Amino acid sequence: MSKPMVVAGVMSGTSADGIDVALVKIVATESRARVARGHTIQLLGHAAYAYPSDVRRAVLSAMNATSASVADLARLNSLLGELYADAVLATQRRFRVKAVLIGCHGQTLYHQGEPAQFLGRKVSTTWQSGEAAIVAARVGVPVISDFRPADMAAGGKGAPLVPYLDYLWFRDSRMGRIVQNIGGIANLTAIPASSRPEGVIAFDTGPGNMVIDAVTHELSGKPFDRDGKIAASGRVLDSVVDRILRRRFFLARPPKTAGREEFGREFVREFLRECNGSGKHEVVATATALTARSIADAVNRFVIPKMQHRSAFKEMILSGGGARNATLVGMLAEQLALLGIVVRFSDEYGLPSEAKEAVAFAVLAYEAWNRRPANVPSATGARRAAVLGKISYAY
Repeated sequence: MSKPMVVAGVMSGTSADGIDVALVKIVATESRARVARGHTIQLLGHAAYAYPSDVRRAVLSAMNATSASVADLARLNSLLGELYADAVLATQRRFRVKAVLIGCHGQTLYHQGEPAQFLGRKVSTTWQSGEAAIVAARVGVPVISDFRPADMAAGGKGAPLVPYLDYLWFRDSRMGRIVQNIGGIANLTAIPASSRPEGVIAFDTGPGNMVIDAVTHELSGKPFDRDGKIAASGRVLDSVVDRILRRRFFLARPPKTAGREEFGREFVREFLRECNGSGKHEVVATATALTARSIADAVNRFVIPKMQHRSAFKEMILSGGGARNATLVGMLAEQLALLGIVVRFSDEYGLPSEAKEAVAFAVLAYEAWNRRPANVPSATGARRAAVLGKISYAY
């Protein structure tokens, strides 16, 4: 049995709204079969810290930018490192717990999981900003960061990485479960009953809150549709949703990953043109329906056909900011009921929705520190398992 460790997980999502920190006590037991490792994962506390408004603007403008100041990008990298350190130190003080290791995902500014031509070679690439050396120096413990490149070097798309935690936390011997995170991007992990890690299916389903937030801000000046109230009073433009769901991303088979490259500024402009001058309630309702229908469509198209029995999956367990949008959850529940799947929430299983991704990167850091692979090749498309992350030591 490995020695228990308290690890701080730090996550900033594609919504770019701030920093989530989770303090986690982890111990793993190693069996002869590596895939059969058992873990005890205890969440000791978690907290969220909003980005200052000027920092959020800088992050959003840097994401998928066609041009940017190199100096400003370098400064943003250092600034985010300072903010991550502040967040970890504040969380440790709040819960009176000291971490001995930190797993810091960083802020994704660009992610291209598919190889593309660049200067005569085909390359895939990813970029998470936030200087880990600053975090290590200020907090005084080692930091594991930059988790995605090792999977990509092994032929994977570098995402999704949270399925490793999903498998450890939610697998069940009696029923299949789909774990659905709805952050800026929506992604699912389908875990068949009694599955081993290689039986897991995971991929990005499309936009989560990203398009909803963007059109809400554009049409009402609000950062997001709180509780889905705007969408609740609007009529869904079904023909718009139908047309968008025929796009290449939604029809492409997994593994697949998405970001602002697919569903950022350019997509939102096209979406608003598709809505053809409709009122804000109709536009926000349609964006909300797009998220709900794209999730249900992905389940029906890519998950259920993999199972011998259509009823193999009984539950979808929601997490992420979208789980707090009552209108979105209602639309999704209605779609999934047609597939015999009921909606649950990760909080019901002892893992608070808002803490899940931060917990995931604490677990990935723990595995990296112990030199154990933690990607799920069936989810990312990697040719092999890989140890994820790079270490910044504290002296």
